[in-house]
Amino acid sequence: MSVINVGQAVVLGIVEGVTEFLPVSSTGHLKITEGLMGIPVDDDAVVGFSAVIQVGAIAAVLVYFFKDIVRIVSAWGRGLRDKNERHHHDYKFAWWVIYATIPIVAVGLGAKSLIEGPLASLWVVAGSLIVGSGVMWAADQMGRHKRGEDDVSFKDAMLVGSSQILALLFPGFSRSGATMSTGLILDLDRVAATRLSFFLGIPALTGAGLYELKDALGTGVGAAPLITGTVVSFVVAYASIAWLLKFVAKHSFNAFVIYRIVIGVLLFGLLGTGVIDS
Repeated sequence: MSVINVGQAVVLGIVEGVTEFLPVSSTGHLKITEGLMGIPVDDDAVVGFSAVIQVGAIAAVLVYFFKDIVRIVSAWGRGLRDKNERHHHDYKFAWWVIYATIPIVAVGLGAKSLIEGPLASLWVVAGSLIVGSGVMWAADQMGRHKRGEDDVSFKDAMLVGSSQILALLFPGFSRSGATMSTGLILDLDRVAATRLSFFLGIPALTGAGLYELKDALGTGVGAAPLITGTVVSFVVAYASIAWLLKFVAKHSFNAFVIYRIVIGVLLFGLLGTGVIDS
């Protein structure tokens, strides 16, 4: 019998789609939702399911940014064939995305037991939500928002890519929150920081989903819940991406900061009173 049914998969797909690219921690929200529905958050099959439905959200990025991705990949291909093409920013950016993914892959493989064990606790999620809020607020205040997407450098890509490790080790910190905050500290404007976060998330999250697929299929989650959750997350994530890019063009991250603090405090309360189990 599947540890997650189709109805629960729909709910988790919606949560994943809404929160994956918002700086509010999709992992944190998934774990909270799983806890409220009585799903064991540290079960191998549940961890695998969460990673796999992320692929639906990543597919939404691939579709939404299809023209950009084709342009970047095409430039990369031309550069591999002809060294005279290697001065183009898109060619360099493709390599930067690859290089910037290496740190999170290394930590993910090396600390897998910790990530799926003690660090998966909802107490960690609650604390990370609140601490991450402070980092996000400080980054938004510190950043001068003067650099656009064309100004992104190798250093920017490596620092922003490496910041994904924070969310990997501390679920609740938020991958999007960590990468966007780092981008802001580096003086990228909010739209540039957000778009960079999207592009850097593609290989890391896709790899995580494919890596966890065997666990999700082999230890208690049926194909129907997996497919349902993935499709729902794709549809919802596409709408979420479109909304976020419009939002950050005109607003600060303060609304997300406040929301994260409220959710973190609420989660501490639910855990402390025994309403949900850590």
